[in-house]
Amino acid sequence: MSGLSAVVTGGSRGLGLLLAEQLLIRGCAVTIAARDEEELGRARQFLTESRPDARVRTAPCDVTDRATVASLMTHAAEAQCGIDVVIANAGIIQVAPVESIGVDEFRSAMETMYMGAVHTSLEALPWLRRGRGDGRLALIGSVGGLLAVPHLLPYSCAKSAVAALAEGLHTELRGRGVSVTAVHPGLMRTGSHLAAEFGGNEGAEFAWFSALAGSPVVSMDARRAADRIVTAVERRRARIVLTPMAKAAGLTHGVAPALTTRLSALAARALPRPPEESGGLHPGRDIEPAPDRSGHPVAARLRDWGSALNDRAARRLNQRAPHAHGGG
Repeated sequence: MSGLSAVVTGGSRGLGLLLAEQLLIRGCAVTIAARDEEELGRARQFLTESRPDARVRTAPCDVTDRATVASLMTHAAEAQCGIDVVIANAGIIQVAPVESIGVDEFRSAMETMYMGAVHTSLEALPWLRRGRGDGRLALIGSVGGLLAVPHLLPYSCAKSAVAALAEGLHTELRGRGVSVTAVHPGLMRTGSHLAAEFGGNEGAEFAWFSALAGSPVVSMDARRAADRIVTAVERRRARIVLTPMAKAAGLTHGVAPALTTRLSALAARALPRPPEESGGLHPGRDIEPAPDRSGHPVAARLRDWGSALNDRAARRLNQRAPHAHGGG
């Protein structure tokens, strides 16, 4: 991939930032796009700190606006002599029981993750076809798109649509100059709990999500995940699912969907119930986690361990401020 040019949406923090890093390591010139210019500046500093000669551009972009995405691709192509690799990674996470969310949350998730991926794909394809070799397009889905995850329903719905889009694009474009890779990560230690939005019993929701997403038992080191994703894109794989638990969940749901749904329903019973009145969604960085009331010291220790690892990842990966929409 040395000498190729790449664009990463949602590239200013978390997984997107590490995907940009892996592309730079492989010798690509990279444009990272996100909504927040200040965050993009910090991301560029992160990427060039240990590699001052790295070719990194930043571009403010709201992926929910197709015209803005078209401008992103045009300017990246002009600056980098074309576009060879595009990774659609922009997304948001809303963690709440269905009683605490409304149609706006579903619409926001679909506009950012699904329509954002549609806009990115359609605007990138003409440039990828005329690149220096066959172009590469990757859409970042999730295990939450392979089966519905309780308290992450808008996220799961949007990621499910992204999975269908990636599969459909791969089918139609195979042999026509562009490879398409569907990426379905499981839980990763990216510090995303600070950028996520929480509703219902916010402290309790924040506590379980941050601990589970940071636990080394069920989550994956984000830099290792980024390396495997970019390797899959480099090798033009049609699909990659990361983490053993995500692979097992996806396989089980494919073979026995009714059983998987019943097991998910049992898991949902262990999650926090919403209060009588819910005040909407709030960013994770503004929420104090609820105290552990399980009575089990081992469970409390595991939760503290997972949360600590996730907090450490957040400090490393530019997760300082949440984004409402389109920033990744």
